[in-house]
Amino acid sequence: MEIIYLLIILLVTSVVFFLFPQRASAHCDSYDGPTAIDGKKALETGNINYALKWILPVYEHEVNEIFDLSCKVRALNPNAQELADRYFLENLIRLHRAGEGEPFEGIKPSGTPIDEKVAAADKSIEIGNLSPLAGLVSREELHALEEKFQKVIALKNYDINDLAAARKYVEAYVNFFHLAEGEEHDHGHGHSH
Repeated sequence: MEIIYLLIILLVTSVVFFLFPQRASAHCDSYDGPTAIDGKKALETGNINYALKWILPVYEHEVNEIFDLSCKVRALNPNAQELADRYFLENLIRLHRAGEGEPFEGIKPSGTPIDEKVAAADKSIEIGNLSPLAGLVSREELHALEEKFQKVIALKNYDINDLAAARKYVEAYVNFFHLAEGEEHDHGHGHSH
């Protein structure tokens, strides 16, 4: 009898996932995302500004404390380093998400698929034009993205030690990505505050 119930639960779960698929964005909340990449860079270089640019100033003290503790612990041994890095990255992403008014549901593993529009937006910034988004969004949407894209490109070459400039870039970057994903308004995560 237990096997039958288990099979029914498995079948119902499969049907639910098939009928209501999860959106595979996993951009800022995955190990492959820009927040985690910059968090790792902060740990490797000892320059916390790589991480601080992703969070609101109100969370800066908390991130600094977590960073300092993580740096001390990660020096103990490889297992401690893995644990400290994960602790720091989870808190960094949690606080970044809180600044966007979004819930934190844990860090998605490396290799988690991302929305094709997000991948195209990343590629656009990398190559300096919006051609990767052509065909994925309408002409009107592409036109609307142009202004936000130009702002990202204009702010892209900031000095990492100029935290205000780095946060302005992140704000422009996040707003560009949200519009590319189909959101029609700026996110008030306030990196320019």
